[in-house]
Amino acid sequence: MIVIIDNRGIVAEGYTSGFEREGVASIGIMPQEFDSWVTSISETDIGSVEAFLLGDCERRVNYPGLIRKRCKNTPVIALNDTSSLELTLNLFAAGVDDVVRKPVHVREILVRAAAIRRRTGELKDMLPEGNIRVFFDGRAPEIGGEILELPRRERRILEFLFKNQERRVSRAQIYNAVYGLLNEGVEETVVESHISKLRKKLKVRLGYDPIDSKRYLGYMFKSGLENA
Repeated sequence: MIVIIDNRGIVAEGYTSGFEREGVASIGIMPQEFDSWVTSISETDIGSVEAFLLGDCERRVNYPGLIRKRCKNTPVIALNDTSSLELTLNLFAAGVDDVVRKPVHVREILVRAAAIRRRTGELKDMLPEGNIRVFFDGRAPEIGGEILELPRRERRILEFLFKNQERRVSRAQIYNAVYGLLNEGVEETVVESHISKLRKKLKVRLGYDPIDSKRYLGYMFKSGLENA
């Protein structure tokens, strides 16, 4: 899930629509609400955030510090309307991971966020034995060098599990990452159906089931080395 902070509702809505077309959940938060939101949100919910986008808002140089108190390595990307060296330097000094000049396509934002996670060691896009690769930018995953076409919800679940590989995540975290925090039109139990279908497809292509599930504890994507 992507969180957009911008005092212009129409801008935030534009980005949320763009991410939705890519199958990525996102929410827009007004700057005056962000302080209380980021300090009060539960660990489960904030664990589903893949990146923070800082748009046009006052005090945005304060936001990276607030964010880092809750999530150490989640990418923070600033979006600028104009090119300004002084503003860019101030934003980097405040702790943002990247500064991007608008307009920018949402897929580029996803790629930049994934690149930041790779640099920090938080993200690996390929298993050690190299038999599956996940791209995190809207492209379908590859298994053995061949594309595995997946419905967008299954692809997003695979991306979230892969990003957290060897770490157990709850059904609620997966739901929040894929459907967003404010989606009341879809029941959380839909995650189980998506994962069941995803596991069958992965098992056919990989020869083993890479998703370990434990009741009440959640799901974990495991390397095939442990299943050899």
